[in-house]
Amino acid sequence: MRPDPRKYLWDAVHAAGLARGFARGQSLADYLSNAMLRAAVERQVEIIGEALNQLSKAAPEIAAAIPEPPRIVAFRNILIHGYATVDDRLVWQVLEEKLPELERVMQEIIDSG
Repeated sequence: MRPDPRKYLWDAVHAAGLARGFARGQSLADYLSNAMLRAAVERQVEIIGEALNQLSKAAPEIAAAIPEPPRIVAFRNILIHGYATVDDRLVWQVLEEKLPELERVMQEIIDSG
C-alpha cells in the first residue's frame, strides 16, 4: 500500500523547517565556514527534493500546485551526485530566498487537504 501523498508534503515541509532552523541566526560567512551546518542544510534540501520527486509520481496533480518541482528535484540530484561541485553560495541563496516560499506553499496544500 502506498503512503498518503500528503506524507511526502509533510516530509518536505519538515525538512524545510529543519534547514531554516539550522541556519537561523547564521550568515553566509558562517555557513561557508561551518562544514557541519552545510552538510545539515544540504541533507534537508536532498530530502525535500526526494519527497517532491516521490510526490510527483504518486500525485502529479498535487505536485503541479508546487512551484518548479523538476528544478527542485534536479537541485537534489546535483547535491547528491555532483557533491564535488556544489556551489555553497547557491545553496545558501536557495535557503534564504526560495525555501520560505516553498515551505509556505506546501503547508497551504497540507492545510487545505
